[in-house]
Amino acid sequence: MAKKKRRHRTRRSPRRKNTVRPLLRRVLLRTVLFVAGLSAGLLGPWVWWVDRQTTQRFADHHLTETSHVYARPLELHDGMEMQRRDLLVEIEAAGLRSGDPAVPGRFSLSGNRIRLHVPAFVFPDGRQPAQQAEIIVRGARVELPGRTSLRLPPARLGRILPLDDRIRTPVKLDELPPLLVAGAQAVEDRRFKHHHGIDINGLARAAWANLRAGRLVQGGSTITQQLAKNLFLTQERSFLRKFNEAIMAISLERHFSKAEILEAWINEVYLGDDGRKAIHGFGRAAEYYFGQPIESLDAGQVALLIGMVRGASWYHPLRNPDRARQRRNRVLAMFHETGLVDRAEMERRQAAGLGLRPDLSSGASQYGAFLDLVGRQLRADYRDRDLRASGLRIFTTLSPSVQLRAENALARGLTEAEAEAGALQGAVVVVEPDSAEVLALAGDRQRGRRAFNRAIDARRQVGSVIKPLVYLLALDKPERFSLLTPVEDEPVTLEVPGFGAWQPVNHDRVSHGTVPLLAALEKSHNQASVRVGLDVGVDALFALMNQLGVDAGRARHPAALLGAVELTPLQVAQLYQPIASGGYAAPLRAVREVVGADGRTRARYPTRLRSLPQREALALVDFALRRVVTHGTARSLAGLLESDSGVRGKTGTTNDQRDAWFAGYSEDYLGVVWAGRDDNRPAGVGGASSALPVWAHLFNGLPTRAPRLAEPGSIEWFWVDWPSPLLADETCANALAVPFVAGSQPADVSDCVRR
Repeated sequence: MAKKKRRHRTRRSPRRKNTVRPLLRRVLLRTVLFVAGLSAGLLGPWVWWVDRQTTQRFADHHLTETSHVYARPLELHDGMEMQRRDLLVEIEAAGLRSGDPAVPGRFSLSGNRIRLHVPAFVFPDGRQPAQQAEIIVRGARVELPGRTSLRLPPARLGRILPLDDRIRTPVKLDELPPLLVAGAQAVEDRRFKHHHGIDINGLARAAWANLRAGRLVQGGSTITQQLAKNLFLTQERSFLRKFNEAIMAISLERHFSKAEILEAWINEVYLGDDGRKAIHGFGRAAEYYFGQPIESLDAGQVALLIGMVRGASWYHPLRNPDRARQRRNRVLAMFHETGLVDRAEMERRQAAGLGLRPDLSSGASQYGAFLDLVGRQLRADYRDRDLRASGLRIFTTLSPSVQLRAENALARGLTEAEAEAGALQGAVVVVEPDSAEVLALAGDRQRGRRAFNRAIDARRQVGSVIKPLVYLLALDKPERFSLLTPVEDEPVTLEVPGFGAWQPVNHDRVSHGTVPLLAALEKSHNQASVRVGLDVGVDALFALMNQLGVDAGRARHPAALLGAVELTPLQVAQLYQPIASGGYAAPLRAVREVVGADGRTRARYPTRLRSLPQREALALVDFALRRVVTHGTARSLAGLLESDSGVRGKTGTTNDQRDAWFAGYSEDYLGVVWAGRDDNRPAGVGGASSALPVWAHLFNGLPTRAPRLAEPGSIEWFWVDWPSPLLADETCANALAVPFVAGSQPADVSDCVRR
């Protein structure tokens, strides 16, 4: 019995152990299953939701393309007149850069010969493929060997910003330089074609590199992960964000092709800031940093942009040029390591500069004043949201070469005038008379400064530039006035209700007695002009300005006959356009055509010409304005112009010399210049001494052919014995050929004819 009890006691302990172990295993198993089930129950729906949201948002994600504004394309014709420096300005504005013309977007200059490779461009009338061409400039004449014409792509002037805080210029994958596509993968994700969103090998390699360096030197995120972060996540650093990023990357890889993912990443990656707007995508970055379309970038520029992906601020080429250069050179070395460029190309690009656009450091908007005008004209037809969000392509009328001339002329002319007048500001407007297209517009003497746009917003008294309209009204009454009609230039006093007595005086403080109407205009006699104006009526002057498209306000003071009317330089150009075009009026326009993102034309803005009834009188005024330049208040122009085959113009100076004006035109160009002080204090400026020299600087080098106006058949020319109102012949000592409306010529004949 005793032995049995002992055996029984010795067997009880193992039995307990065998009982406890299965129990523990069951508890642990249940715990694990519970945790797994709980995790699956919680994470499963979350993963499913993230996957669904990622695919849906990516499929619906349309890159909001900025609406781009372009200049007018330069149409070169064999034999056309153009200075070489202007042609080079146009070529560079079109995005071409000096280099090997075998490469699209490059040109070379040798003497008077320019070889260029014009990049492809989609014009409103269709796509023009890339093409090589040669241009020879002899003197001021263009020759196009082997062709009759050549069209350059228009300069990209700027953009209308999107409503969000991102600026993009989307590009298709097949439109990108092969080096950029391959180089981005070589630097950012060499296993991009092989992984499924997450590269375990890449993560391990990056972790080891960072551990060895003791700092973050290499990232392990794939291109797909970067895209997920840029599209859907914030920059917050947390486990949850990285977890979501991984799920989204795997989801993108499951539902979309590698090409779709790569194209989206190229258009979405963050590459710096333009003011308060973030630059996303290589397309916009190429324009911002280099002033070129992405297809025209060289290997060094491509390497710089790819290098900035790691840290756009850290490697910013303007703020951190040395760091950016080192990073670019490292990327170029990686290009060489992967066989994308040879050693010679790598070393050549590593030794070169960064190739940034020249005006990047100024932060200036080169065409800001003109873009202001474009925006105002477009908003008459489009909602602001439509302009900002629909990726429009807006083709304008601006000529980059004329714009540069206008800016340089304004800065130079005002600097010269300041020696006598003190600190001055000014504005310039240049118009093509026949089409009424605004070719250039400068609203500030400092190029690119976009503060107060004086060309559009500075309403100043116009002085004597109003007088041609007064005389136009008079000459439209041929039964009463001709260019030889005697006019009294004597003191006149008027009682003006609410103002009291008003007595105008001449600029030289001298009364000139009886003078021909033509002399009164060319010498700008105030007293004679008031007498002529009172004959036609102040109300008629305001009605004419309204007829020409300018609202001059409601003031009807007789001083308006001498220019006591506040207008902007753009409005003055509008008044002179029908004079310069020979009687065909049209609203000034800055926009030619608007094309939608789908390539379809949304709107055209053709020239809407209308013939004015005063065409006979306009022909006489045109003659008088030529006399202003040769014998009148603008005769100093002859000493400032390199050549003058027939320009016309009129000076204007207001009381106390506060404002100076000159409006002049040739066959091809109408230019209006204003100079004065922003505070409207007396500036000591005069039309001939301040505004006219700016105009001369602008037109030197531009064609100054005499306007070829189609005179009405009722205009007849007669020799007169100037300045008497008598007929003469060409043998008379003072003979002058003068146009008249048929029947309005003098009846009496000079004694010089009788002899």
